[in-house]
Amino acid sequence: MHYVLQLFGLICFLLESSFVVFCKMSDRTMARQVLLFIWFLCFSSSFGQVSYSIPEEMAKGSLVGNIAQDLGLDLKRLKSGKARIYTGDSAEYIELNKERAVLLIKERIDREALCGQTTPCALHFQIILENPLEFYSITVEITDINDNAPAFKKSEMKFDINEMAKTGVRFVLERANDLDVGRNGLQDYILSPNDFFTLKLHNQPDGGKAVEMILQKPLDREKQDHITLLLTAKDGGEPHLAGTMQIQITVLDANDNEPVCSQEAYRASIAENAPTGTVLTTVSASDADLGSNGVITFSISSDGADDLFKVDENTGVVTLIGKVDYEKNKVYQIDVQAKDQGGHSDSCKVILDVTDVNDNTPAISIMSRTNSVSEDSKHGTVVAILTVQDLDTGDNGKITCTIDNNLPYMLKSTGNNFFSLVTDVDLDRERESEYNISVTCADEGVPSLSSSVTLSLQISDVNDNAPVFDKSSYEASVQENNTPGLSIFTVRARDADFNQNARVSYILEDSSVNGVPVSSLVSVSADSGVIHAVRSFDYEQIKDFQFRVKAQDGGSPPLSSNVSVKITIQDQNDNAPQVLYPVQSGASVVAEIVPRSADVGYLVTKVVAVDVDSGQNAWLSYKLQKATDRALFEVGLQNGEIRTVRQVTDKDAVKQRLTVVVEDNGQPSRSATVNVNVAVADSFPEVLSEFTDFTHDKDYNDNLTFYLVLALAVVSFLFIVSIIAILSVKCYRWRRERMFYKSGANLPVIPYYPPLYADVGGTGTLQHVYNYEVCRTTDSRKSDLKYGRPCSESIISLDTSGTQTLTHAQRGKLINEEFENQVRILIYSFVAAYNIICLFVFYD
Repeated sequence: MHYVLQLFGLICFLLESSFVVFCKMSDRTMARQVLLFIWFLCFSSSFGQVSYSIPEEMAKGSLVGNIAQDLGLDLKRLKSGKARIYTGDSAEYIELNKERAVLLIKERIDREALCGQTTPCALHFQIILENPLEFYSITVEITDINDNAPAFKKSEMKFDINEMAKTGVRFVLERANDLDVGRNGLQDYILSPNDFFTLKLHNQPDGGKAVEMILQKPLDREKQDHITLLLTAKDGGEPHLAGTMQIQITVLDANDNEPVCSQEAYRASIAENAPTGTVLTTVSASDADLGSNGVITFSISSDGADDLFKVDENTGVVTLIGKVDYEKNKVYQIDVQAKDQGGHSDSCKVILDVTDVNDNTPAISIMSRTNSVSEDSKHGTVVAILTVQDLDTGDNGKITCTIDNNLPYMLKSTGNNFFSLVTDVDLDRERESEYNISVTCADEGVPSLSSSVTLSLQISDVNDNAPVFDKSSYEASVQENNTPGLSIFTVRARDADFNQNARVSYILEDSSVNGVPVSSLVSVSADSGVIHAVRSFDYEQIKDFQFRVKAQDGGSPPLSSNVSVKITIQDQNDNAPQVLYPVQSGASVVAEIVPRSADVGYLVTKVVAVDVDSGQNAWLSYKLQKATDRALFEVGLQNGEIRTVRQVTDKDAVKQRLTVVVEDNGQPSRSATVNVNVAVADSFPEVLSEFTDFTHDKDYNDNLTFYLVLALAVVSFLFIVSIIAILSVKCYRWRRERMFYKSGANLPVIPYYPPLYADVGGTGTLQHVYNYEVCRTTDSRKSDLKYGRPCSESIISLDTSGTQTLTHAQRGKLINEEFENQVRILIYSFVAAYNIICLFVFYD
């Protein structure tokens, strides 16, 4: 059986050799496929078959596999059998190392060069052993790595698309080629973002993708006549590789033909003193159209050039009609337009060089300038850039520029006749708000020609000055009882800054006066600084107060200052004098007693009055307005003392009534009156009788009399009820005593305690009831109180034990005395109450 297998292997080997010879002239790829099939048929029955898989591009000498181990052979068999690799006519990429019994990379394998797009890509070869002859089929699959980026055949595609093309039109793009296969092959196309075109892919039968560019938005050549897009082909390897191709799209005009000038530019020269009518050049143009659209007319399209030059509309001859000036323009460029009847046109330029004549002064041009510069600008701040040109040449064109040395600026030369005007010192708008800077430039010609220019530069304001008040502090006064909203006075602050930075606002700072917010007293106008009274002031409550006003400008950030303001309240005579003594009361009559023996100047009494106003409004004077006898009394003008002015006689009436007027010194003055009752008498009864007269001179009070009579009736009723109650108690005790005598029982000694009104220790309340008499007058200094002797005394004996004990007779006697005392006290109490009520009735 072993030899049969060897024979079968030999036959397969011969078939393979014959087939290789037959296919030498055929397609290599097809040969590989057929060989692979033959080897599969033959050596699937052979001794063994081993497959390996390696990536392409492995380094030379890299290990493919251990052939001895994989085929089950030992190293001796490989050496004795003279193992060798048979690859036919294929390039030898694999070699056998007999010493190590391994397969190694002999040459670098490029899968794309070996198999192209064919997958899978594999190397098929045999290992042949002799003695005995053995064949082993080896398959090495070459896997792809992402070593090829997608590539386009062309780096650029161009399309000319008419601007009238409709949306949806398709443009086929070139496909990219990627030598890698599978995921490493070409996967997707990306078109750079744009507004006009989008990309669409179509799957092809061969597995590729057709790429189309679709117009999705109308083109407009006048807006964009050329579009550049980037088409990117990207594979799916890691990392991704990509290839790009530019797509150049030219947007074509819808017009058919336009006039075409023979030359884009015509050049001529002329002296600046050339006469008018000089022919400069002739322009020409052609138009491929026929008819009226092919008729061309010429015209000058440059602004201002038609004043100096003229072109013949039919022949195109350009002539001088004005005077050129080298100093104004060294070169003139004249745009000549060639236009057909259909509205299509072309243009060309006529460049005219003017020859110079030395007759010019330096020309100063302000390239850049600022009309204002901030006052806080740093040194070296550029405020203007000047360029000076002298159209002359040589020394006549060399220029030097200067400015006044007294200005806070300097002129720096930056080369090529450029000058920078920069700040040299600190600026202060409050010191100087505007500068007129004269720049003088002169050439070096003989005689020297010069020119100058004046720059007006405003110094812009910076909020660097806080508002300043006219005064360090303010004082003002306002009369009390003012109307709310009254304008008191005005505070003013000035700000040296300008415009918004100098706009001052006035703010009332928060504070309190006697616990009251100052804002409830005054307010300040934010714009004008006028201080108004919020409410009416009362001098008697507040005489002056202080507060602070802040002046704040409108800068950013704002600056502020504050000032102290003192408001003094001026007094007005708004309070009448108030009489403190004598007190006027309608309930009783107060009278001053003057003895008839009083001497001249006797002080009867003193009227005391006050005025809560101040100053002369509080100066009081006293006058006797009327009196019962004006010749008897006088009032001190300043002190209010009432004194007698003559000796009192018996003919003078006992009852004297004086009316005193108390008047202040205000304008107008205010006054108060007081009535003083004077009794001229030597004895109290006389005074009392006069008091009665005084009292009855009053209006009789019926209600008070009614209440006093009612009180008298109630007291009488209570007195009768009390007598009845005492008699009842007396009868009750007498009956109990009788019962005690009849019983005859021996009763224990009963301790006796005195009534509550008695004090055994001799301290505390009065021991007994006292009789007293009262004599009262309206003058407390004349009232009198007399105390009488006690009515009775109680004698109490003590037993040997210290306990108060009484015999039956003593107890009966004490009970009777106690009862009599109670009755006596009750009677005295009611008599006293009755007398008091009668006294009130009498006075009333």
